[in-house]
Amino acid sequence: MTASSRAGLAVDRVFKTFATRGEPLEVLREISFELKRGENLAISGPSGSGKSTLLHLLGTLDVPTSGSIFLDGEDPFLLDEPDLADFRNHNIGFVFQDHHLLGQCSVLENILLPAVAKGHLEPAVVERGRDLLQRVGLTDREHHRPAELSGGERQRTALARALLLKPLLVLADEPTGNLDRTSGQQVTELMLELQQQQETILLIATHNAQLAERMQRQMELDDGVLRPVR
Repeated sequence: MTASSRAGLAVDRVFKTFATRGEPLEVLREISFELKRGENLAISGPSGSGKSTLLHLLGTLDVPTSGSIFLDGEDPFLLDEPDLADFRNHNIGFVFQDHHLLGQCSVLENILLPAVAKGHLEPAVVERGRDLLQRVGLTDREHHRPAELSGGERQRTALARALLLKPLLVLADEPTGNLDRTSGQQVTELMLELQQQQETILLIATHNAQLAERMQRQMELDDGVLRPVR
């Protein structure tokens, strides 16, 4: 893989093995794919197939046993822990099945959390937070707490939070899994609209066939091996 091909997201022959009392457990085997800015991909597969493990590696929350992951030409695993945390915060956004919002914070405060990690809030970041609040249709919920929101509203808040610092890569793990059909469709439409407008890379792990069909590309993970569906 050449340096120029590493622009965007480039995953090259990644393996992930966990130590056990018996034989090592090989969860991922020779995972390779590339995504450019503005592209999106759905990864499907049965429970236990390694989808969450793969997302943890792509999100730099875990380290591959072997192989390489480059994001915009940089290998994040060469960074020390403080620099890696800063890299992750600025370049990767996360949307989980469970929104992981802070219950004591308002909707706007939750959206601004990635910037709070830097120690101070610049006016331009707060303005962007309010713009995203409007984009996800929650301006009238700015001061509400998560407990006062519907499931779809919580997930839209989580999506706005993931996009606050304009990350290159957004990782979504079953983002509609806890939503009813109507709310799930609304979150899907919004996620794709914002992803295309901001030219981020979007990678979704999902069991939802309808959600997977909306993506530009589909791959299936089974027995640790990733294969293209289309």
